[in-house]
Amino acid sequence: MRPGRRPVIAGLGMTEFGKVYGRTPAQFAADAVRRAVADAGLALPDVDGLLTSSGVTGGFSINLQQDLGLTGLRLLTHMQAYGSTAGSMIQYAAMAVQSGMASVVACVFADSPLRPERRSSAIYGTRHAGSGWWGLLGASGIVGANPMYALAARRHMERYGTTSEQLGHIAVAQRAWAGLNPAAQLREPITLADHQQSRWIVEPFHLLDCCLVSNGGIAVLVTTADRAAQLAQPPVHVLGWAQSHPGRYLRRDPDFGLVTGAARAGPAALDMAGLRLSDVDVAELYDCYTFTVLVSLEDYGFCPKGEGGPYVASGVLGPGGKLMLNTGGGQLSGYYMWGMTPLSEAVIQARGQGGDRQAQAHDIVLVSGNGGVLDHHATLVLGSSQAAR
Repeated sequence: MRPGRRPVIAGLGMTEFGKVYGRTPAQFAADAVRRAVADAGLALPDVDGLLTSSGVTGGFSINLQQDLGLTGLRLLTHMQAYGSTAGSMIQYAAMAVQSGMASVVACVFADSPLRPERRSSAIYGTRHAGSGWWGLLGASGIVGANPMYALAARRHMERYGTTSEQLGHIAVAQRAWAGLNPAAQLREPITLADHQQSRWIVEPFHLLDCCLVSNGGIAVLVTTADRAAQLAQPPVHVLGWAQSHPGRYLRRDPDFGLVTGAARAGPAALDMAGLRLSDVDVAELYDCYTFTVLVSLEDYGFCPKGEGGPYVASGVLGPGGKLMLNTGGGQLSGYYMWGMTPLSEAVIQARGQGGDRQAQAHDIVLVSGNGGVLDHHATLVLGSSQAAR
C-alpha cells in the first residue's frame, strides 16, 4: 500500500454532552457529522461513506443518509458491537479508504437516553428484564450490566486480592483529568474517601466506580493521508488495529473477570503498527467501570496479570503521573459516548489540541473499546503526523 493511501482521521465532530434534552439520537448524529465535516474543512458532498452506530435508545441507522442529504454513497452500513463499535468502525473505514472503496468515510455514534423525568440508573438497568433466560436472571436480581461486571470484578478480587480502594484510585485520577477538560460533565475534584463513601450500586462497585450516562453524539472522518494533507486539521494516522470477541458471555469460563479481549487485540494492533507497548505515549481505555480500566491495563501489558491493583494505587495515574491515561476524564467523569469517548480524546491528544490536559509526548496513542460484559474488544493504535514520518 503506497504511503499516500494510508488511513488517517481528518475530522472530529462533538456535540454538547450530558443532560441535553429535546434532541433525538438522529439529530445528535447529524449534528456530529456536520461538525466533523466542518472541522476537516470539507463539505457534506465530499462524504462518500457512512458508518452508523446507535446506543440503547436506537433512533437512527442508515436512514441518517437521508437526514444529511447524502447521495451517491459508496459505503453505507449500521454497526453494533456495543462499546467496541467505534474502534471497529475506524478499522472498516480504514480498510475502505486503503482499498479505494471510498474516499471520505464518516463514522458516527449518538444516543439520548437521559430524560428529565427519570433517573439515569433506570436507563441501563432494565434492558434485559423479560421472559425466558433473561426473566430468570431478572428474578435472581441480575438485571443489566452492573451486577455482571460486579461478578467479574469480584472474581478478580478473589483471585488476586484486588481491593475497592485500589479501584478508587482510578476514579480519583480520572476526575482530576476531567477537571482540565471543559467538555467533561463532572469536574469537581474527588478524594479516595469520597469514592469509598459514595453509595453502593452493587458490591464491589460504589457509585464512583460506574460511568456516566450522557446524551450527545460524536463523529469522525476517515480518509487517506494524501487527501488529509490538503485539509484543515493535523491528520491522525491509523497505524494498527485488531478485534477480539471471546464469546463467553453468560457461559461458564475460567477466564471471566480475569482476562479480556484486550489480551489478544492489543498485541495484534501494536504488531500491525510495528510498535511495542513501550512506544505508547498516551492510553485512552474504555472505562464503563473502574475495573474495566484495571483489567485492560493488565491485559495490554502495562503491568503483570494480577498486579493491576497495586499498579494503579502506586501514583502512576492522573495529571503528573507516569501513565497518561484517560486524559479527558473518560466515561467515569468526562462523558459517556461508548467507544467514541476514548477515541475522541485520542484524536484530540494526537493532534496536540488538549489544552491544559495535553500530554507532552503524544505521538503514539493506544485506544480501546469494550462491549457487552467483557465480551467484545477493539484496539486502535493512532499516531501523530510526527509518528508517521
